[in-house]
Amino acid sequence: MKVKDYLIRNIYCEREKISLKDISELLDNKKLTFMPIIDRDYNVIGVVLKDYIYHSMLKKELSFGDIDKYITQEYVCIKEDEHIEKTIPIIDKPIIVVDDKNVFKGIIKKNKVIIDFFKTQQYLSNEFSAILDSTYNGIVAINKNKEIILWNHSAEKIIGINGTNSIGKSICEVLPDSRLPQILETGQRELGKKETLNNTALSINRTAVIKDNEILGAVSIFQDISHLSKVTKELEEEKNASEILKNIINNAYDGIVVVNKAGYITMMNEPYAKFLGVDRKDVIGKHATEVIDETRLHIVVKTEKEEVADIQKVRGKNIVVMRSLIYKGNEVVGSIGKIMFKDIKEVNVLASKIKQIENELDYYKDALKEVRNTKYSFDNITGKSEKLKETKYLAEKATHTNSNVLIRGESGTGKELFAHAIHAASNRAMGPFIKVNCAAIPAELLEAELFGYEEGAFTGAKRGGKIGKFELANRGSIFLDEIGDMPQNMQVKLLRILQEKEIERVGGNKCIPLDVRIIAATNRNLEEMVKKGEFREDLYYRLNVMSITIPPLRDRIVDVEPLVEDLLMKISEEVGNYVTKISSQVMKYLKMYDWPGNVRELENVLERAINLVDYGKEIKVEHLPIHIRKIEIQVNTKEDRALKNILEEVEKKAIIACLKRVNGNRTKTAKILDISRSSLYEKLWRYGIE
Repeated sequence: MKVKDYLIRNIYCEREKISLKDISELLDNKKLTFMPIIDRDYNVIGVVLKDYIYHSMLKKELSFGDIDKYITQEYVCIKEDEHIEKTIPIIDKPIIVVDDKNVFKGIIKKNKVIIDFFKTQQYLSNEFSAILDSTYNGIVAINKNKEIILWNHSAEKIIGINGTNSIGKSICEVLPDSRLPQILETGQRELGKKETLNNTALSINRTAVIKDNEILGAVSIFQDISHLSKVTKELEEEKNASEILKNIINNAYDGIVVVNKAGYITMMNEPYAKFLGVDRKDVIGKHATEVIDETRLHIVVKTEKEEVADIQKVRGKNIVVMRSLIYKGNEVVGSIGKIMFKDIKEVNVLASKIKQIENELDYYKDALKEVRNTKYSFDNITGKSEKLKETKYLAEKATHTNSNVLIRGESGTGKELFAHAIHAASNRAMGPFIKVNCAAIPAELLEAELFGYEEGAFTGAKRGGKIGKFELANRGSIFLDEIGDMPQNMQVKLLRILQEKEIERVGGNKCIPLDVRIIAATNRNLEEMVKKGEFREDLYYRLNVMSITIPPLRDRIVDVEPLVEDLLMKISEEVGNYVTKISSQVMKYLKMYDWPGNVRELENVLERAINLVDYGKEIKVEHLPIHIRKIEIQVNTKEDRALKNILEEVEKKAIIACLKRVNGNRTKTAKILDISRSSLYEKLWRYGIE
C-alpha cells in the first residue's frame, strides 16, 4: 500500500486567512493532534500542535492573536508515492504528505495505518505459527527465564506432551532432562545428537538465540529417525520393483530396443531379439544399423524428432513402429524403439475397435450434453467464410468471462446455437442452461415464469409455489431469446436483477441471491427501439457488454456447401431416409438464392427435398421448391437478343425480388444491391417498377 491510500485531504490552515482560535476549534472538531500551516502556494510553513496549545492554556500564556510563536517545525514530510510501511517508525510524530515538488497534499490517517499494521503483524504471526506447526521437525524454544515460548504440533506428536498447556511454564518442570538450560548458560551449540525419548530415536540440534551479543533464549529442533528403517525397507522394495519392471519389459509381447545418443544399442528385450533372430547379449553395444533393417533410431536421436506409427520392413515383414526420445533433464540422451504391430493387418482390427470406442464416447458426450441442457458446441457451427470465423472468434472470447452477451442477427441465423456453444465452453458449463423465449410467453405470465411465485400469490397459483427460470439457472446461464419483445415493465425488473444480483418471487418478500450469466438474443434494431422509447437505454447498455452479430447466409454464400453437407447427414438420420448426394445443378441453385430465412430456411428446403427423394438417391433440381428454381433466368441462345436486353432483364428481376423481400423498402433495397438511392429510383422509372 502507498501513502496516498491513507491520505486525508483538505486538512490544513492557510497562514494568512486563519487565527489561532480557529485552529484550536478545528483541532477539537476534527479530533486532530496537529494542524498543518501552509502558504498561498501550498508550501508547508510548519504545524501547530494541540498539546502545545493546551500546555499554554494551562499556563495561561495562550494568546489568540499571535499565531507564529505556536508554529513549530516538529513534523516529518513524506512523499505520497512512498510505501506506507515507512510511516510506522515515525507514527507518533506529525506526518505531512507532499508530492514530488514538495507541495502539500494532506495528512495521514494514523488510526487506519496502525490498525492495518497490527492486522498485518497478526497475519504474519499466524502464518509463522502455521509454518512452524506444519513442519515435520519438532521445535521447542525457551526465553532467557527458561520459560517455554514455542512448542509446535510435531513436538507434541514426538514427545507426547500437549504444547498449549506447556507454553509459559518452566522447561525444567515440563522436561526435567532437557539440556536447553545448559545451552542458555553456555551459549554453545549441540548438533546431530542422537537420543531416545519415550522409546523414540531422535536426532537433536540445540542452539542459543543470540542478539547483540546477548543470549535471549534457546531452541531445540529434533526429528524422529526411527523411520530410517522404514526408508531402508522402501529402498529394498524399490529395488525389487526395478527387477520386476525389467522382467515385464523382457516378457512384453511388443519388441523394445533402446539406443544411446550415438545410436548404439544399450538394451533390447527378449521379444524383439526373438523377432530379429539374434541373441540379446550379442547385440548390446552394436550400432542399431548393424542389427535392425531400415532402422531410423539413430536419425531420431540426431534430429530430436519423434516418429509415431511408421511402417518399417524388417526380415521381409511390414511392421508398425514408434520411435521416441529419452531425456535426462532437458537433454536428449537416447531413443527407444517399440514394435506397435508385428503385422500391419493388426492395425485394421484395432481401427475397428477404436471406431466402436469412439461411437460409445460420442454417445456418452451427447448424454452429458443432455444433462447439462446444452445441445451444441462450437464444433456444430459450420462454415469457412471470414465473416463467420470472425463471429466465432468473438464468441469464443466471450467464453472466458462472465460478462453478459448480446447475440444479434436475422431470424434463422443460429443465435440459439451460438448461445449453447458459449455456455458449453465457459466455466459455467457444468451449471444449468435455461432457455426463455420472451416473445412466446404472454406478458401477464412472463414475470411469474422468470422469477417464480409463492403459494397463494395469485388465483390459480400452484400449491407450494414455483421456482422461476432465473433460480433454475443459478450458477449457470439463462438464454433470453427475442429480448427486444420483452414488455417494458419487465425490462425494469430485469435491470434490477442485473444490478442487485438477486430476485424476489411474485407474492414473496424474501430476496434470493443469484449467480447467473445472461445471454440475450434479438433480431430487432435495439438502437432504434431505444430512440423510440420502446426499450430501456440503461438495460440496453447492461446487456450489450459482449456484442456478437451473426452474418446472414446471403453474406456468406461460401458457407452454403459445407452447411448442406452437415445438414444432409443430420436430416437423413432424423427422417430415416439416408440421402447424402446432391447434384451440382442443385448446388448452383442453392448458391444463387439469397436465403431470407437464412440457415433455418436452408434446413427446411433440404428436409423437403430428402422426403421427396428415394432412399439412397441424390437430390435433383425437381426436388427444390418452385421459388428457388425460378431464380435461374433461362437465356435462349437460339433467340436473337442483344446482350444489353438480357442484362436489363436480369437487373429488373433482381430489383423486383429484393423489393419483395424487404416489403418494398427502397432504402434497404439500395443498400443490399450496393447502389445509390438515386440510381435505384432511375432504374425503377426505366423498368416501370412501382
